[in-house]
Amino acid sequence: MGVGDSLEARFTLRGPIAAGTWHLVGDGITFQPADIQFDVLWRRAAVADVVLATWQHHFDPPATGFDAIAYEADAPGLAAAARAGDELVLRFTALGTRTDGRPVWIPNGDGRQAKGRIPSITLPR
Repeated sequence: MGVGDSLEARFTLRGPIAAGTWHLVGDGITFQPADIQFDVLWRRAAVADVVLATWQHHFDPPATGFDAIAYEADAPGLAAAARAGDELVLRFTALGTRTDGRPVWIPNGDGRQAKGRIPSITLPR
């Protein structure tokens, strides 16, 4: 994922989401120093996305090579009057000025094999 690029993981909702504290596990593989923004979005057809929660974190590459860098945090979040079929989206965006197209960071999709966790969110209760 290069600077300005984003990746999304989507989930189809069954109903509303309460306001409260969101928990993020945002472990990733870092190829060079990178600032990453994590957004939780409520997506509906023909309506602009609503940002429910957001985090930003700076990652530096590990000295050990291709290992995940751990990141875990909480953030306050808005309620969503979602209906069945709406989507909840976890979006990862690399911030900064790199323009050569090479990836700076990717979410850890390898879990323990990369000595980390697969990114996830825990919704407010």
